[in-house]
Order: sequence, then structure tokens, then C-alpha cells
Amino acid sequence: MPSPEALLQSVFGFSGFRPGQAEIVEAVLEGRNTLAIMPTGGGKSLCFQLPALCRDGVTVVISPLIALMRDQVRGLREAGVEAGALTSGNTDEETEEVFRALDDGRLKLLYMAPERLAGAATLGLLRRINTTLIAVDEAHCVSQWGHDFRPDYLRIGALRQALGVPLAAFTATADAETRDEIVTRLFDGAAPQVFLRGFDRPNIHLAFAVKDAPRAQILDFAQARKGQSGIVYCGTRAKTETLAQALREAGHLALHYHGGMEAEARRQAEVRFQQEDGLIVAATVAFGMGIDKPDIRWVAHADLPKSIEGYYQEIGRAGRDGAPAETLTLYGPEDIRLRRSQIDEGLAPAERKAADHGRLNALLGLAEATGCRRQVLLGYFGEQSEPCGACDLCDTPPLVFDATEAVRKALSAMLRTGESFGAGHLIDILTGTATDKVKQRGHEGLPTFGVGRDLSKGAWTAVFRQMMGRDLIRPDAERHGALFMTEAARPILRGEATITLRKDTLQSAPRVVVKALVSDEDAPLLSALKAKRRALAEAARVPAYVIFADRTLIEMAEKRPETRDQMAGISGVGAKKLESYGAAFLEVITGATPEAQHPSRRRLAGKDEGALFDRLMDVQNALARGVDGTEKPLSCPAALLAKVAEVRPRDLGMMERLLGDRRTERFGAAFMSVLDEA
Repeated sequence: MPSPEALLQSVFGFSGFRPGQAEIVEAVLEGRNTLAIMPTGGGKSLCFQLPALCRDGVTVVISPLIALMRDQVRGLREAGVEAGALTSGNTDEETEEVFRALDDGRLKLLYMAPERLAGAATLGLLRRINTTLIAVDEAHCVSQWGHDFRPDYLRIGALRQALGVPLAAFTATADAETRDEIVTRLFDGAAPQVFLRGFDRPNIHLAFAVKDAPRAQILDFAQARKGQSGIVYCGTRAKTETLAQALREAGHLALHYHGGMEAEARRQAEVRFQQEDGLIVAATVAFGMGIDKPDIRWVAHADLPKSIEGYYQEIGRAGRDGAPAETLTLYGPEDIRLRRSQIDEGLAPAERKAADHGRLNALLGLAEATGCRRQVLLGYFGEQSEPCGACDLCDTPPLVFDATEAVRKALSAMLRTGESFGAGHLIDILTGTATDKVKQRGHEGLPTFGVGRDLSKGAWTAVFRQMMGRDLIRPDAERHGALFMTEAARPILRGEATITLRKDTLQSAPRVVVKALVSDEDAPLLSALKAKRRALAEAARVPAYVIFADRTLIEMAEKRPETRDQMAGISGVGAKKLESYGAAFLEVITGATPEAQHPSRRRLAGKDEGALFDRLMDVQNALARGVDGTEKPLSCPAALLAKVAEVRPRDLGMMERLLGDRRTERFGAAFMSVLDEA
């Protein structure tokens, strides 16, 4: 069998390995379980393709996208390597040819989608064809809480054990937590040999900008690079279509791509992008891992990505040929609000939501960095580097200021209010704005009330945003976005450390303000209410609006009812819905299960008679053993008290007809006093 070095030259045409490849190829070739994290464009595919040619038997490659598999199979066949793919996109003739090659013993690499592992016949097939190695491409897809999770990736670990063969896993995106998850799920805790080959892509220029007429910003960025292939990632499907149209009207060759398109339309878009020069695609992240075009010259984000992992994966599609490439990421308050709500409305457990808020904080830290962005980006993945000279902040250092005093004021306001409020309320306190909410809670009497009048509300918003970016504070998903202080903030609060923040972004604000459904302060609670509504709707198999309309949830988030009586005053909450759903939504709002009430009392919720019932009940309890507390216990059934509250007897005669002699003697006069006061 020829050596890997000889095959590298004769089959693939390379005179030598790229940095880090040789050691990984050797480990895979020797049959060691392997996990390799390599930057996009670093030559991951070669690290399993080359050993497959040197080993006996068939190497099965699990890959997430049909387009990616077809591209790799096409490239291997052109290089003279027998390879095939079994995918739902195959024609009958293509599938027959793959099976023929397997039966003849000619095929060395078989590509499969993870979904195929669910088939009952798959294990028998892989045993029959003498599978000797499993290679997993885009291994981060096994992470259940990652940005590219594929459920069928969870079957791979069991497949490895059933076949008793080594496994080599590859990805370009995995922080420490994701790496641990890959090891647990793919290798069943049996520690593989891990190769961490660096995340730096020095040919990619990094840049962020606060949204300020964002469509014009994207069009200007594209215009300066006219004729170059690029991708614009958008947060919504609708935006891909409108932005692609705007690019075409500006004279660019552009199309859109999103998961809602027909399969054939998506395929045609992928083919055009692969084959045409200078084409721009406005896309959601659905236009992702299947892209194998080496000469993409730029990637722009029209909206903030979900995490640093997602950001790194998406910008990594630019400049895979090693030539210079550029990026631009736009962000604004509405992006942050959207990403927070997506986390809060998700079905993940509380600890995962907390981790996801931390990941979003890390991305904000990259967006609001005061020094070299590449140092921040690589630091997130555990690497250190010198200033790169190839990012916008190295090109033009930002304006900064000593923000120690401002941050200490913000932290003090948080602690003095019990870490129970979001940024909006805290900013009102700092700027001395005596809102109804501030006055209701007595916060205008706090020592921190008005101590931050030297900064505008907009500037304080930027300070809180940058504090999140430094992970000094995080929103608590279980308490509807109330901010709490992390350990990293304590040295600053105690005066043991200082902090520098950006001054330029304190003044930057979008010209076009998108009106939110609710204030920033109430947005996390609205997200939690929507999550509860969705769960109830799914359980009842009805549309969400059947439970409550959006405007009802918005009013709940703003008014925050704490009792059934207050809940009954919310528009859209009728008696039946109060009975069916009131307790569930009150528990979301208050964090506690509402006190049990007799059905007769619940029926009076939100009515004057309800308050009257409560007063009558108090009086009855006080007189249960008479005025002097020595008489035989006596009480009225709840249904009878409800009738008194509703009928409101005008005199003791009417009261006696309702209560009877004994109860009227004990309670009649006191009940009449309550009714007279009412």
C-alpha cells in the first residue's frame, strides 16, 4: 500500500500536508478514536479521505447535507477515487451504481446522511460491506443545544459500538462545552485523541457596526465589492427576499435562499452560487454547511447571529481558498431583544438557557470589543494571539473611556433592588426618572436614585449592553430577565479593578427605530408567557391564539397581575379562560402557584362581589367562636357567603332568610356592617 505522502501527491496533487494534517492522518490511519477541531479551509476532509485509501475495507462518512456529500463524491471521482453516496437525492440509477460498487469491493468511501442510520437495514449493510472506519463530518451537529443540531447524529455512538470500529470526528466549531458533548455522545466517554488545530483564519477581515439605516449599510458594503461572490445572512425569511430584491435593483447579481423555499428552488440556488461568478445570496442560516465554494470573497450579517459559534461558522464560508476575504456584522437593540426572547421562549432547561445567555453575552463582547477583535474571538475558543492588524478595530482604534464609576453605579442599583429588575427600570433609577413603577416600589428613595444623570438613557443602555458583553451581568431566564451580577463583576464593585468601555457606541443609535411589542423591561416576561401559551396549545392541539391572543399576553406582561381578581381584569380573560388557564399564567408571572380558592370564590374573580366575599370571610373567621371566643364553632359554607355578596341583603330580615336563625344571630350584624361599608 502506498504511503499517505505518496497518495497525497499522486491522488490529490499536493506536495505536502498543511499544518496539523499529518498528525491527524497518522492517528486515523492507526485506528485511534480521533476528534479533530480544525478551522474551515484547513483541510478536514483530507484527514479522513486519505486514511480511507490506505486502510482495508470501507470508510463510512456521516455528513449532514446532501449538497456537501455530492460535492465531495464528485471531487473524489474526478481524482480517480471510488466513492459514492446513499442519499434521498439519488436517482435510482445512482443508487444501483453505488450498491454495485460495494458488491464488487471497489468502493472505498461511502457517504451517508445521519437520517439513514434510523433504517433497520443500515447496520446489516455496513457489516456486509466490511466497514472498518466511521468518519463524522460537522461533528458539532451532535450537540443538542447547538446551532446546527441534527437528532440522528445521536445514533452514531451506538453504531460505532455495534460495528466495533474506530471513529474519527471533525468540526470547525466547538467550544469546550461542545467538545465535551461530542466526546460523551460519539465516543461514549471513551476519551479520543483530541487535536485542536487552531481557529484562526488570518485572511478574513473582521468588522462590526451598529445598525444605522441597515439596508443602506449592506448595499454600500456590497457596492464596494461589486462583482465578488458574497453571502448576506438575514434573521428572517422575508428579509432574504426583500434584501435580494434591493441588491438586484442596485445592479448586483443576487438571489435569495431560505428553508421555506421548494426543494428544487433551493437546489437551483445552490447550483447557481457554485457555478456563477459574482453572485450574491441573501440567505438564512439554512444556507449553511453545504457550501463548498472556495472563492467567496465576503460575508455580511444583516442581523446579529445567535452565538460566536454560529458567527464563526458563517464567516468561515468566506476565503476558503486562503485569499483575503471580508466580513461585516450589523447589530442593534432589536437584534439583542430578539435573541434574548428566542432563548427565553425555548424549551431548554434553565441551566441551558443560562448558558445560552452567556454565549450571547460573549457575542456582544465581540461586537462591543475595545481592542483587536481577533484576540477576543480566538480567546473565546481558548487561544491567545497578538493584535491581528486585520480587523476594523486594529484599522481604527475605538474611542474609549474609564467606565469604572458608571459600572459601579449600575451594579449598586442592581444590588439595592435585589437583582430583581431589568435594565429599563434600573436606568430609570440611575437617571432619576420617577416612573409609576419606581414610585410604587419606593425606589425614588434609594441612594442610587439619580446618581447617573450625567449620562443619557441611551448611553446607559449602551453601558448595560457592554456590561453584558463583558459578562459582568446576565439576565435570569427564570425571573423574566431580571439582571444578576456575575463573579467577574465583584472586583469592580469592590474597587479592586477598573474597566474601560467604548465611548463611540454610547452615541450610536439606529435612525429607524423598530417599535417593540413591549418595553425591554417586560420583554422577558412576554417571552415566558408565550412559551407557556405554546405548551398549552400543543397539549390541546389548538392554535396558540385560541388560548390567548398576543394583545392579552402583552397586557399581562405590562400589568403583571398577581391574583385571580387582577387577572380577570386583563382584556381577553373571560370567566372560562380564567378558570382554565388563570393559575398557569399567574404562576409564570409571580413564580409561585396561586393560593387555592373555593370554586364559589373563583366564580367572583374580578368582580366587586369577590372583594366583598373576602371581607365577609374575614369577619366570619373572627367570629367563628363568638365575640369572646368561647362559643361553639360556627361557619357559613363558601357558596352561602358568595350568595350574601351577590344578593347584598338590605336588612337583617333578608339576611335571616339567607343564613337562618343561628348564623344570623352570630354573623348578621357584622355582615350588615360590611355590606353598609361597601
